[in-house]
Amino acid sequence: MIKHQQILFTNTFALRNSRLVAISFRTSLTNAATIREYNSSGNHGGNSSSNNSRGGRRLPLSRLNLLRSNNNSCNTNTRFNVVDSSLDFDIGEKERRLMLDRILSEAENEGGGQNGNRFWPEEGLSTKQSSPSSSGSNSGSGAGNAPSGGNSSGDNNGNNTGVQKVSVPKEYPQTLVIPLTRRPLFPGFYKSLYIKDPQVISAIKSLLDRRQPYVSIFLTKDESYEPDTIKSADQVNFVGVFAQITSVYNAGPDDKSLTVVVYPHRRVILDELLPLPTTVTPSIAGEDSSQHVVDSQVSSFASESIGSASSGRIFGETESAINDQQVDLTDENDETKAYVPINKHLASHVVSVANISNTLDIPYNSETPHIKATISEILNTLKEISIMNPLLRDQIVQFSIQTGGNAFQDAGKLADFAAAVSSGEPAELQEVLEAAEIGERLEKALYVLKKELANAKLQQEISKAVDQKITRKQQEYFLHEQLKGIKKELGMESDGKDKLVINFKERAEKLSMPEAVKKVFDEEINKLQNLEPNASEFNVTRNYLDWLTQIPWGKHSKENFDIKHAAVVLDEDHYGLKDVKDRILEFIAVGKLRGTVEGKIICMVGPPGVGKTSVGKSIARALGREFFRFSVGGLTDVAEIKGHRRTYVGAMPGKVIQALKKVQTENPLIMIDEIDKIGRGHQGDPASALLELLDPEQNSSFLDHYMDVPLDLSKVLFVCTANTLDTIPGPLLDRMEVIQLSGYVAEEKVAIAMKYLSPHARESSGLTDDQVELKQDAVEKLIRSYCRESGVRNLKKHVDKVYRKAAFRVVTRQQQSEEGSKKESVSDSDTNSDKTVVPIASEEKVVIDKDNLKDFVGSPVYTSERMYEHTPVGVIMGLAWTSMGGSSLYIESVLDSSITADSKATFHRTGQLGDVMKESSTIAYTYAKAFMVQNFPHNKFFEKASVHLHVPEGATPKDGPSAGTTMTTSLLSLALDRPAKPDVAMTGELTLTGKVLKIGGLKEKSIAAKRSGVKDIIFPAANKSDWDELPDYIKEGLVPHPVGSYHEIFEIVFPGVLVN
Repeated sequence: MIKHQQILFTNTFALRNSRLVAISFRTSLTNAATIREYNSSGNHGGNSSSNNSRGGRRLPLSRLNLLRSNNNSCNTNTRFNVVDSSLDFDIGEKERRLMLDRILSEAENEGGGQNGNRFWPEEGLSTKQSSPSSSGSNSGSGAGNAPSGGNSSGDNNGNNTGVQKVSVPKEYPQTLVIPLTRRPLFPGFYKSLYIKDPQVISAIKSLLDRRQPYVSIFLTKDESYEPDTIKSADQVNFVGVFAQITSVYNAGPDDKSLTVVVYPHRRVILDELLPLPTTVTPSIAGEDSSQHVVDSQVSSFASESIGSASSGRIFGETESAINDQQVDLTDENDETKAYVPINKHLASHVVSVANISNTLDIPYNSETPHIKATISEILNTLKEISIMNPLLRDQIVQFSIQTGGNAFQDAGKLADFAAAVSSGEPAELQEVLEAAEIGERLEKALYVLKKELANAKLQQEISKAVDQKITRKQQEYFLHEQLKGIKKELGMESDGKDKLVINFKERAEKLSMPEAVKKVFDEEINKLQNLEPNASEFNVTRNYLDWLTQIPWGKHSKENFDIKHAAVVLDEDHYGLKDVKDRILEFIAVGKLRGTVEGKIICMVGPPGVGKTSVGKSIARALGREFFRFSVGGLTDVAEIKGHRRTYVGAMPGKVIQALKKVQTENPLIMIDEIDKIGRGHQGDPASALLELLDPEQNSSFLDHYMDVPLDLSKVLFVCTANTLDTIPGPLLDRMEVIQLSGYVAEEKVAIAMKYLSPHARESSGLTDDQVELKQDAVEKLIRSYCRESGVRNLKKHVDKVYRKAAFRVVTRQQQSEEGSKKESVSDSDTNSDKTVVPIASEEKVVIDKDNLKDFVGSPVYTSERMYEHTPVGVIMGLAWTSMGGSSLYIESVLDSSITADSKATFHRTGQLGDVMKESSTIAYTYAKAFMVQNFPHNKFFEKASVHLHVPEGATPKDGPSAGTTMTTSLLSLALDRPAKPDVAMTGELTLTGKVLKIGGLKEKSIAAKRSGVKDIIFPAANKSDWDELPDYIKEGLVPHPVGSYHEIFEIVFPGVLVN
């Protein structure tokens, strides 16, 4: 009986039901006598006669094979192959224990039967399942068969498991070469290799199919070398190992790589590396046909055991395959005859093949004092390391059991073990592998172990220091808690004032405060320390210090003056606006040459919805600055700009200080929005307060009422936005650099809608391209009939509305489809099963075009392009500029009453006109009368006519100096009783002498003319340069008529009318 056994598991993998299971294995038996007793007595109730083939043999514990009969899978055996701890498998403790319990329970359940034999084969041994026969004996001959001395009488069912020698050839001159990185292999220690090269994987499969699972493995000189082949022998060290492939398996279902487990047998020298084949030979001529038969059989076996990569099965265990059919050319009567490999098939793969030769250890005397002393030192070093490293302790115990506890008899094995378990440098480990003299090998192994011991001691010291530090922290925490408790009991608990002071001082140390600010900070800190927490001044001082230490004194964000980057950013965020983008790029270019853009205040003026705010964000992103925006529209309190006095309850700094606190940098981009709508009240004039803030000469020492310390704002880039310049005070406007943003023409709005607005609205509505489609003709009609304004904000609202309606239709159709499916299923269950079921139509795509656009956004707002398709007598189309952009403006003149001999000439106007337009109408009436007198002296119209001039849309206030030419033309058309030329629009101010003066907003007015379908546009000749700068897509379709006097206008508008 075995008195006591303890079986623990570390670093093992098991193959069970074609699945790879990684477990841990460690075996510790009481002594060698127990092992011999266990092997001689069998396995607890097993048939003793079945153990005759291995009776009395000492079985080392490097590998464990458990054979289990599986009657549900065609009587095939499931193998649990356990390898030693040198494998690189690592799983969790919980999973390891679950696997261990399952394997041990199955082994115990099978232990009482005839097939429950458990044993540990020696190194160089393999297990083989003999084929069943009526006599129950093993059949076959050669190296792959069981020894002839095995007795089969103890197992009549033909499932006897025998132990036999594996035919590892003593000479194997030519092998497949596999390069290895990081550390070399040592004989007697398993290793798993990760193969990715398809050619090498195919060659390994070919070796397995031919029962020649032998390779040579050499350490590469370059640790970063990754390929699985080598092109030159200089890429690897000349000494490696001759290894046997024990098992292979796929890395994963989707991974085509291969994991190969090898067992090194001996050291070899790389004599010659054969050149890599440039082409793959399909076959080798002259092969024996019988060999093809064997290959086909082997391939069939491989296809069953290796080819199931998709299911995650292991390719096969080559050790079992070797024993079943060993391809061996040795004479069965001469076991010492050299093994002759058949490696012609490797020529069909692009792999590394080399001629190798064995390297033998130089004979040595184990009784030499030097060797004995070195071995003793190695054992002592291993003992010291094992004390600090429990994992290494398990491996040492296993190695001691394998060697029988006498390491002096095999010093080379001890040196290899010492090098294998250490984590030394690859070059040092390679020196141990190359050392043929045992004394030298022991010394090099001892050197590696000493370094390992030093590292272990250092790790132990670090761990101890960390533990002490943690313990000290815990003690300090415990003492602090005790101190808090004591202070609380004595009424001495701190009120938190000291902690506040420390916090403020820590903040101040991280900032680069100016000397003046630092002085104020020290004074306020001293005040806070002397104040009682209940005092009213305490909270005021605390809030002030909090704001003072949150301003980013001395902190800057790095600026980016890359013109190309800025151009890319602007193009990504905005479509069109070429003149604005060029102006911004010029601004950035100047900043690059100066190294900074300080001292610049930009004011962008344009209609609503053209992208002023988004352009400001793009500037910040292009420059790499932080962005902060606040609006001053309707602002009437100066304190919002310059802060409150600290004496007020709830006092706060101004918006600029709040912006610096949020962005935490001294050079952000601050956008002041709607600066043209700033108000004025009894609390002061905020526009005047902005004069100091937006003056580059003064904002270097900006003084906020709350902070009461000078603050340098010269590094801040201020960008203001406005819809018009008329309401901005002159002194404030003089401090800013104005950039005009005109509106968009229809073509630009279509491109913006299709490229930006439509995709964003579709995504925000939860729709996809397969569910809804917005046609371009629908967008064009949407712009023409619903969204004529210069900006795109209203267009965005309508596009969002279209997609919301489309989302409602999609959801409605889905619900109807689901309800129809339910009704159809109920109907099918209640009626005859032979009844044909009509499938419900699949979901249809919602398409929005110009024909059904009305169903999504309602009736059109603008039914025609303009008020008059053909202007009658006295009606002329003018062009106006508003804060919303350019627009067409009709001026009407009619005869108020019949002309009689007694009638008197009168003139009055309506349409909520401003003072400037009233003066323009008076000038136009006077010039029209003078023009008629000079050119049509017989026409006495203005001497007796009562004329009424009106500008439609009377609810809208109108003012400006550019309607004089239009009013004059309207009056002359009425006097001559002739309509003006159709499709003509004009703009320009007129003097009493008929000169046409320069106007502003020509681009916006041109856009309005193009939008209204005008063909001829009349404008002052002084604006010719402005016309030339307009983009071609705006000028396209318009015929310009720059004029200097009204006579030129009359010839264009009234062609064919003779003038005296």
